[in-house]
Amino acid sequence: MKIAVAGSSGRMGRTLIEAILASPDLNLSAALEVPGSPQLGRDAGEALGAACGVSISADYAAGVANSECLIDFTRPEGSLMHLAACLEAGTNMVIGTTGFSVEGKQRIADAAKRIAIVFAPNMAVGVNATFKLAQIAAKILGDAYDVEIIEAHHRHKVDAPSGTALKLGEVVAAALGRDLKACAVHGRVGDTGERDAKSIGFHSVRGGDIVGEHTVVFAGSGERVEVTVRSQSRMTYAVGALRAARFLKGKTVGLYDMQDVLGLR
Repeated sequence: MKIAVAGSSGRMGRTLIEAILASPDLNLSAALEVPGSPQLGRDAGEALGAACGVSISADYAAGVANSECLIDFTRPEGSLMHLAACLEAGTNMVIGTTGFSVEGKQRIADAAKRIAIVFAPNMAVGVNATFKLAQIAAKILGDAYDVEIIEAHHRHKVDAPSGTALKLGEVVAAALGRDLKACAVHGRVGDTGERDAKSIGFHSVRGGDIVGEHTVVFAGSGERVEVTVRSQSRMTYAVGALRAARFLKGKTVGLYDMQDVLGLR
């Protein structure tokens, strides 16, 4: 299966390329970067210490046209441009980018009527198992337990809360029959008054090289239940993204997420 990687010289891009090169059923068909990148023209495997024969290019149109799937962990504005190239070429897409606006998410949904897309805030298999565990816990514990979500990431992450934390909030809110937009509380400062029993709190930590940590706290009277996942390597995201790409093989249209990929519906 021929896979193209967007943002190929970034941290996640390099990890994806490493995972693809180690997979006997996959071929790196294109390593793509933004115009003007100092990495253009270099072998995509150079940073990994092993040349692979694929040069980093800014020609997204040609790159996706020569590929069965594009994997994109970049920024929303970039991902939407890459989406347009995939639509033009009829190439499927795995989108792990977070921070999209409502309009951006709608553009992805519209595009999925013409190509097949896996769009998920987190591609790691363990994280997606955590979504399911949080959903089950919320259904069992119900309104008697207060819900707080704590996430931590490296100092370079630019959006908060993380897409994974927001997805956890959506899953828990749905299980409890709540509207997340109405009940979400993002951090607390000053005289906030007593906690609203139906609120779901979000708290973001940024620092160092933390890859990603997420905890859903269900705090009741006399006990506390916590569901936690800690990502210790970006390779967990890459492995999940490749699983998503394989899931799309043979599909022509449709919008999917990792719950579909893992059969957790």
